[in-house]
Amino acid sequence: MTDLREQIIVALDGSPQEALQWANELAGEARWVKVGMTLFYQTGPEIINQMKALGYKVFLDLKLHDIPNQVEGAANALGKLGVDLLTIHAFGGSAMMTSAMLGARAGAKEAGYPVPKVIAVTVLTSMADDTLKSIGVSDATEGQVERLIHLSKTAGTDGIVCSPHEAATARLMLGDDALIVTPGVRPVGAAVGDQSRIMTPADALAAKASHLVIGRPITGAQDRLQAYCAIIEEVNESS
Repeated sequence: MTDLREQIIVALDGSPQEALQWANELAGEARWVKVGMTLFYQTGPEIINQMKALGYKVFLDLKLHDIPNQVEGAANALGKLGVDLLTIHAFGGSAMMTSAMLGARAGAKEAGYPVPKVIAVTVLTSMADDTLKSIGVSDATEGQVERLIHLSKTAGTDGIVCSPHEAATARLMLGDDALIVTPGVRPVGAAVGDQSRIMTPADALAAKASHLVIGRPITGAQDRLQAYCAIIEEVNESS
């Protein structure tokens, strides 16, 4: 039986002080945390060291997107930090994604860490058809996600990031072993926020997502550990 704690990634989208407090409150129960660009840009590698010291697996979500040489160098540096999972943008193209994987692999091996998984962001969960159209993408959201899933698979990434609404399609396209990480996950009754393509945790897992990124429903709760455990209970009751 799958341990749900290995599938829920808690997004530490707050100040460095808040992130450390939240991580301490959840330590021993939660297994994964997400460090995004706002937090990482404030602290640098120190936040990774702190999370590792608390026993967490770290999803470093910086969404690398640049020319292949720059992304390879950045992924190399991040691979040396001992992170477990990192993101690139599928919009950067096949050559860029391949370079990212080469860089992450080389950096981790040089530093003596396991090679992190590299996954490609397809279409952000804050975006919808009208947003894509405004930046010159003629495909509807679903079609664009499928295009980028195919591109990511061709480039050999370890998986993708998509909304839970595209998770089932992604699983069919990528197979059983791929990582399918879904933000835009909200427990029953939680506020929607700035994400437009959302789903409950149970429904996202039923759609074959491998990992769920959940932030504010946990970190914004008065009792964060209770909120985390309530999500696991909600999923178990739905299965």
